[in-house]
Amino acid sequence: MSAALLQEQSAVSFGSLTVTETDDAGDDGFSMQVITWNVGTAVPPDDVSSLLGLNSVDARIDMYVIGLQEVNSMINKRLKDAIFTDQWSELFMDTLSPFGYVLVTSERMQGQLLLVFAKYYLLPNLQDIQTDCTRTGLGGYWGNKGGVSARLSLCGHMICFLNCHLPAHMENSEQRMDNFESILQLQQFNGPAANGVLDHDVVFWFGDLNFRIEQYDIRFVKSAIEKNKLGILWEKDQLNIAKAIEPALNGFQEGPLNFRPTYKYDVGTNTFDTSSKKRKPAWTDRILWRVKMSDCYDLSPNLRRSKSPDGKSSHIQVLQHVYRSHMEYLISDHKPVTAIFSLKFSHKMQTPLIQLQVEDEWNKPSDAVVRYRMASSFAKSSWDWLGLYRVGFKHHKDYVTYIWAKHDETDATKQCYQVMFSEESLPKGTGEYILCYYSNNFNTIVGVTEPFQIILPSSSSDTSKSDSSDSSSDGEEMSTLKLIRPKSRSPSPGKMKKGSSRSRSRSKSPVAPITRSLQGLNLRVGSKHKSKSRSPSPRGAQVSISGQPKLSGGKPTAGNSQNSASNLRDRLSPSATFKDPASWEKEQAFLGTGSATMGGPSSQVQELPVQQRDSAQHPQLSPKLSQHHGQDGAVTLKLNKANQLSTGRSSQSVQVPGSESRPPIWQ
Repeated sequence: MSAALLQEQSAVSFGSLTVTETDDAGDDGFSMQVITWNVGTAVPPDDVSSLLGLNSVDARIDMYVIGLQEVNSMINKRLKDAIFTDQWSELFMDTLSPFGYVLVTSERMQGQLLLVFAKYYLLPNLQDIQTDCTRTGLGGYWGNKGGVSARLSLCGHMICFLNCHLPAHMENSEQRMDNFESILQLQQFNGPAANGVLDHDVVFWFGDLNFRIEQYDIRFVKSAIEKNKLGILWEKDQLNIAKAIEPALNGFQEGPLNFRPTYKYDVGTNTFDTSSKKRKPAWTDRILWRVKMSDCYDLSPNLRRSKSPDGKSSHIQVLQHVYRSHMEYLISDHKPVTAIFSLKFSHKMQTPLIQLQVEDEWNKPSDAVVRYRMASSFAKSSWDWLGLYRVGFKHHKDYVTYIWAKHDETDATKQCYQVMFSEESLPKGTGEYILCYYSNNFNTIVGVTEPFQIILPSSSSDTSKSDSSDSSSDGEEMSTLKLIRPKSRSPSPGKMKKGSSRSRSRSKSPVAPITRSLQGLNLRVGSKHKSKSRSPSPRGAQVSISGQPKLSGGKPTAGNSQNSASNLRDRLSPSATFKDPASWEKEQAFLGTGSATMGGPSSQVQELPVQQRDSAQHPQLSPKLSQHHGQDGAVTLKLNKANQLSTGRSSQSVQVPGSESRPPIWQ
């Protein structure tokens, strides 16, 4: 199909979700639910449906923003969470994904966790997504207190979410304000639109802010609560007092506190603290918002447009519909708090950067053709890719298969392209799927299709092959893994370092990173455990390493059956291998340690002569390099320092694991 014909068809029949710039006067706005909960290191409950309002018939939420504090951050839990998804994130993803919500971004700092979910069809309207965190515990060195944030562009308007856990205790009100001001100063984002937190069009500030009720004693506070005279307590609430006098809180709004204080309860009950400490009840868990350059918004049911100082209508209107606690959750000494907002924009920038076109049904492999059209302003990248997802996917890495996007570097004006999935990469059977375009520069999904059907026959041979593949993959993942120092990165679509220069060539089997703590290492599986049908998907491996080397080769396709670990071994960086004796000699001479050659496996110790240093400069050192091959195949290199003035000897050794046969890197 010619480019002109493709362009003509695309202009008429592109069926992806497309909305142009509109006036928002006639709709109900963008709905959002914000949740804050100090979970007190508890194990997640079995069900959070009522917390999310999923049981409500008339609930229509476009985005969920969830801020947790005191998530279990013990050493063993943090190590596990670094490799696998933490329990709380998994719980919310499992609960929300069947309703069409996708994890947009998340940020974790010790016990603080921030999660942002949105409807899948809204993903193209969410751009410029960034996160940040600030420690304020122990003078800024510890993350038990502080703030985590996420910011994004929503329909062209900048929104920031700030989840904080501030210092506790009645007497630390000033310290809480100092911490908040430090967080505002230290949190900075890239880009010209909004660098600081308060530069955003709308800021949502929530968390365990730890403000208390002053003056009244615990008996008076409990009595007022029982008599439902909460207004008396509002006047002595430290946060309400601070809003009137603290410049940093200027413009922040909060709905009425028409619910019982959310702290402190005996765990497992709705009874206020009966321990020896007898903490006074307080509204420690709060949700506030601030609109840039605008006055307070009317909280009455009739939404009115506020006026900015210059008399012009504000671009964003915020209305709070619900502000409540959830007393049914008993796992913590805090009760969760939720707020539901609607945001109305005077203008929406909703034209997607990528428009996708696919057939309504894929009944045969030749139907797996994807046509896409780019906006002229779209900053394309050679690392962009298209993912095929099942309806109800959890996040952008939860794809079934993917294919690299096609770009014409020679023709910058070309906007329409076409790619096709290979037959072996397509899912067999019947199911409902969504196709998404992932932008590496934007670090998010920028194009989405409507759900469509895939109906492909699954033969017995395919089933047998799939079973064999699963068995082989399981064996590979349980095999002994050898760590090799890489020299370049792997081009996995799962996660790539943004902004670094990359070659156009890609590995045929990308390997995905999962933890920053193991950056710089990659895994190689023993040859006897190779699997010819291992999926190149980043989520396909139980164990994978961040910072994988980039390998030479053609573009990867989801249907490629070559093992990624095997590719890595075949393209092993020379810096990770021991070369011939001549090369070894040159390297040692360059390091100033003399010359040495590597002998074959042996149980004998071989003393290899090393060039002597000038005795006038080094009268006490006469180094010798020795090599020892043990019975278990291990190789030991020893650098002996002999004292010329005495018979004492000290040595330094490096143990290198071996195997029954010499691995290729030693040849």
